[in-house]
Amino acid sequence: MRNFKKATLILEDGSTFEGISFGAETSRSGEVVFNTAMTAYPESLTDPSYMGQILVSTYPLIGNYGVPPRVTTDGMSDFLESERIFPEAIVCQDYSWNYSHWDAASSLADWLKDEGVIGLSGVDTRALTKILRERGSMLGKIVVEGSGDIDFYDPNKENLVGKASCKEIREYGKENKTKVLLLDCGVKNNIIRCLVRRGAHVIRVPWDYDINAVDYDGLFIANGPGNPDYAERTVENIRRAFVIGKPICGICMGNQLLSKAAGATIYKLKYGHRSQNQPVREVGTDRCYITSQNHGFAVDVSTLDQDWEPYFENMNDGTNEGIRHKYKPFFSTQFHPEACGGPTDTEFIFDKFMDLLK
Repeated sequence: MRNFKKATLILEDGSTFEGISFGAETSRSGEVVFNTAMTAYPESLTDPSYMGQILVSTYPLIGNYGVPPRVTTDGMSDFLESERIFPEAIVCQDYSWNYSHWDAASSLADWLKDEGVIGLSGVDTRALTKILRERGSMLGKIVVEGSGDIDFYDPNKENLVGKASCKEIREYGKENKTKVLLLDCGVKNNIIRCLVRRGAHVIRVPWDYDINAVDYDGLFIANGPGNPDYAERTVENIRRAFVIGKPICGICMGNQLLSKAAGATIYKLKYGHRSQNQPVREVGTDRCYITSQNHGFAVDVSTLDQDWEPYFENMNDGTNEGIRHKYKPFFSTQFHPEACGGPTDTEFIFDKFMDLLK
């Protein structure tokens, strides 16, 4: 018989949600956000963009297919988006203690316990999500029964890009000739996989790396967590890349940093976009795509320099989903074309970038 330990999610507005812990029995705090995806909780948990956040799943059942093997090849996980869990905690309505999947290596609870991350089940996530939709993302903390209280933690008040980025240069696909300099702001592994599959020799460098120190054919700006205003050194590097003039592509945080380099301002969304079903339209056309997203900030396109224009827009709320230069090979998307597990409707973005390098 399992020993269930009670824990309580406390929001900064005073709302409380009691539940049962699974995984590590440790109190945690962070920004409470919700994700509407029905699948891919292992990929979400290893997405660096969730650093410092308490992840609430609106899909009620979590853990039913376990987690894949935690094996790596050339220093990169074969199945996950990074080599560790990034959210402070995960919250769900029902946790499945019994899992079944041909590729499962362990339960979600065991994985969380190994990494010191708490899970909270038995929560009315519908009611919790309604609060977050009405009042916006807010700070929260999960306090385990019998442990002392902890303070609220605001991840948006520190440089999470610097914390999530690699600390030294790493290379992938060395057999390929086309060199892509990847500014790691908290990159997901599938971005690297998508580039290498298309013939890129990926040179992954820290977020504040001097781009003049290496020769490359194209610059790629990765996704990452937190407030983009703390990554000003990356923005300065991107402006240097404008002068160099080689193709540039950005994803998610990369879109925000490219936009800042192009003169735009960034603002915080009420509760962000975190899902697998966001419709975006290519501006100037009737082409619409279903996309995966994970961001809490957005670009104010009205503040872009006159040489830039919006590339995609969100069909739900009209927010920006990408920008492009009118004359030069610079562009970005706010959504994730490398989405794993899906949808993969927009992987052509990588083809476009590689074609520009050729």
